[in-house]
Amino acid sequence: MSSANTTSAASATFTTVGNISYRNYHLIENNNKLKQWIAEKVELLKPENVWVCDGSAEENQEIIDSLVKSGVFTKLNDKKRPNCYLARSDPSDVARVEKCTYICSEKEEDAGPTNNWMDPNEMRAILNKCFDGSMKGRTLYVIPFSMGPVGGELSRIGIELTDSGYVVVNMRIMTIMGKQVLENLKEDQEFIPCVHSVGYPLEKGQKDVTWPCSQTKYIVQFPETHQIWSFGSGYGGNALLGKKCFALRIATKMCNEEGDALAEHMLILGITSPENKKYYVCAAFPSACGKTNLAMLNPTLDGWKVECVGDDIAWLKLNKEDGRLYAINPEAGFFGVAPGTSMKSNPNAMLSCSKDTIFTNVALTEDGDVWWEGMSKEYPEGKTINWLGKEFDSKTKPADALPLAHPNSRFTAYAKNCPVADKVYYGGGCKAVPISAFIFGGRRESTVPLVLQSRDWNHGVLLGSSVASERTAAAEGKQGTLRFDPFAMLPFCGYNMGDYFGYWLSFVDKVKDPNTLPKIFNVNWFRKDNGRFLWPGYGENSRVLKWIIDRIEGKEGTAVETPIGYLPTIESLDLSGLDDLPREDLQKILTVDVDAYLSEVQKIREYHSQFGSHLPAKLKAELDALEARLKQAKN
Repeated sequence: MSSANTTSAASATFTTVGNISYRNYHLIENNNKLKQWIAEKVELLKPENVWVCDGSAEENQEIIDSLVKSGVFTKLNDKKRPNCYLARSDPSDVARVEKCTYICSEKEEDAGPTNNWMDPNEMRAILNKCFDGSMKGRTLYVIPFSMGPVGGELSRIGIELTDSGYVVVNMRIMTIMGKQVLENLKEDQEFIPCVHSVGYPLEKGQKDVTWPCSQTKYIVQFPETHQIWSFGSGYGGNALLGKKCFALRIATKMCNEEGDALAEHMLILGITSPENKKYYVCAAFPSACGKTNLAMLNPTLDGWKVECVGDDIAWLKLNKEDGRLYAINPEAGFFGVAPGTSMKSNPNAMLSCSKDTIFTNVALTEDGDVWWEGMSKEYPEGKTINWLGKEFDSKTKPADALPLAHPNSRFTAYAKNCPVADKVYYGGGCKAVPISAFIFGGRRESTVPLVLQSRDWNHGVLLGSSVASERTAAAEGKQGTLRFDPFAMLPFCGYNMGDYFGYWLSFVDKVKDPNTLPKIFNVNWFRKDNGRFLWPGYGENSRVLKWIIDRIEGKEGTAVETPIGYLPTIESLDLSGLDDLPREDLQKILTVDVDAYLSEVQKIREYHSQFGSHLPAKLKAELDALEARLKQAKN
């Protein structure tokens, strides 16, 4: 390959390499390893040209303007939503496609029963056919990105190749992206290679479609070689490869290899007491089950403050000196679920997306603003365009225009725009913070109490391994049905989940004192009685967080021991100001239904059985001990 004919236009530099025009080629020119990888993929993908992204505001605006011109983006009312845009996807491309997501490990058993698997050689042959010429007539964007602060101890670098401008501008929000990443990347340093194509090549003179996507879809992770390939989808979870693909599926495998790190589907929040003592907590919930609401909580208790480090993913590393786990948020933005988000449920999320935001599959109001179900009680006035492009008039209410927003519609917003972004974390260079507690939870209408603490670390791993939740719109399948989602990681663990359970269990042997590890809790805000929620939720969840802090501090008289763990006494929960909460409701959500839990044990045992010899003996022993305690309590 040889370069020639370097020219400049405004702030961009164009260089012809072989027969391909590169924009900003100078950014990769001195990294032979990266340059060679890109050249190999250019030969396969056959793009019209290559654009190496520098991450500048000018570049971002240029791409956005092209998306507006092509009809992919609609600019919103600048007075109501400054620098905000709306995108509508193809109706077949609105969520993660788990059936098309593969973990292609060398051995099938290493992928485990909860992942789709294919022989990596067979998959590479399929992908090579799919990707051959898939970018014909298009621009290949090179996105250098850092998960976590550039050069940070826990940070990792990825390079995504994509033919989607939508992906570029979203990745600029969700990661640290641009030339500073390339400047920090050493030639002998590992980067995670990520290749994405919408799978819609353009013949000469052919007009692009508004939202290109292929009927054939593959989202593939190769865990041993740390590679990601995604074909046929433009949806965020399938196309923003720094997110679930890298930050969880590949990172879980990397952490296991390192032996002292974790990559988890967890929010990170800082909570400060009236005495100005601060704690950091990680919490795992399946998608669309309230992670963002908890991460940006406005406490109802006087003197307490919650600040958001991250709402979706946590990378943690064990400090061998003090035996504590420290965490960063590897993302720089929020890819939040819009429906149900309102000034009542999560005012901080609403304020986070008040500017500089990309909305996907929400409704467009007559005055150029956005709307989704749950934002307000009333439909917007005048004519509204729903996520499918159909017109809706609040006076006539045509049935085929509802819902106005897709149930999994999203907003992509900068974390720095969140009013409760953690000042210590974001003001101090995003350095890792010490974690005092892990919280697991899901949507359960019955059985699971409001909050409980595990008996010890191993019992806490059992709690994480048996998380079950009602299915939401963030994943394919019938909504409302119950499925196990261990550690909220079911679609995201990059290796055998039985081995993942064992890896979690191993941390108790990596520290001198198990008490230095985070305490583990389980919560359930969603208990119902005859269709009525028993707990008010939202800001009132700060009362549960306060109880968790009391337990971390070892405060006496705060809990009662039960067969399933430690539960609060009614008196130990700070219920000041909740005079209208019936005591019988509290008793229901703080009582152990022994028969229901014995039934739950059998469901867990059946679920765990699929892992066969990969299920840790310690975990089986924990479940046996739980069953024995429940039977003893019944007798």
